[in-house]
Amino acid sequence: MHSLLLPLFAMLAYALAAGTILSRLFHPAGPALKLTFSAACLGLALHAISLSAALFTSDGQNFSLLNVSSLVSWLITMAVTLTALRSPLVLLLPVVYGCAALVQLAVLLLPQGTQLLQIDQNPLLLLHILVAFIAYVILILATLYSVQVSYISYKLKHKALSMTSQLPPLMQAEVLQFRLLLIGTVLLGITLLSGALFTSDWLGKQNLHKNVLSLLAFVLFALLSWGHARLGWRGKTAISLTLVASLLLTLAYFGSRFVREVLLSGAF
Repeated sequence: MHSLLLPLFAMLAYALAAGTILSRLFHPAGPALKLTFSAACLGLALHAISLSAALFTSDGQNFSLLNVSSLVSWLITMAVTLTALRSPLVLLLPVVYGCAALVQLAVLLLPQGTQLLQIDQNPLLLLHILVAFIAYVILILATLYSVQVSYISYKLKHKALSMTSQLPPLMQAEVLQFRLLLIGTVLLGITLLSGALFTSDWLGKQNLHKNVLSLLAFVLFALLSWGHARLGWRGKTAISLTLVASLLLTLAYFGSRFVREVLLSGAF
């Protein structure tokens, strides 16, 4: 029973955190951040307990699609929450907490698959997986920042920025966006290189779609990083390339596994 109660209460805590932001998003005094962060921290704690029980089993580590999605959601939510304690991220918080709540809803409703690994017996595999997760989380954070930068820029151009105190300065947000983009791109490159070196069937049929999509995403991220540094790319060009690359990377990380573990397995 506790396996259902934990994600249920985590979902409710995330939903409360998102709701407290949205209900006072345009309020002159701003959102009630103490309540927001209290609910978010409760959700993160419950989420972590539930995830650890599902991920670490007596037979090994269960990296099923649902568990991987939950782990990535937890990492992104934790990173954004910690960042928001020092920098205003009011626009991003309801999106991140809302998505985290939806992931917990999926944990409650969808069947749990099985994809057992013995990563504790293979340090190189463990390192490869860790770098891959960190790269994805950082690049998704860069994508979220690009959306925020685009919104701030739009409002400034139209002189309609009504949440100045709740948003970071445009230049500060843009600098952090491209720093995250560069770090994430380097880590993604390391992930692809280590996978090619240490995986015998890197271009095998089972991994081909994932690796080709990941490589395309890496090329776009690298191109954007180069274009920003050398040609000053920003604005619509930056957000368009970031969104397309993030979509390709998400399809690479989750798309093929969704087809294999859910559609082809007859889970529905």
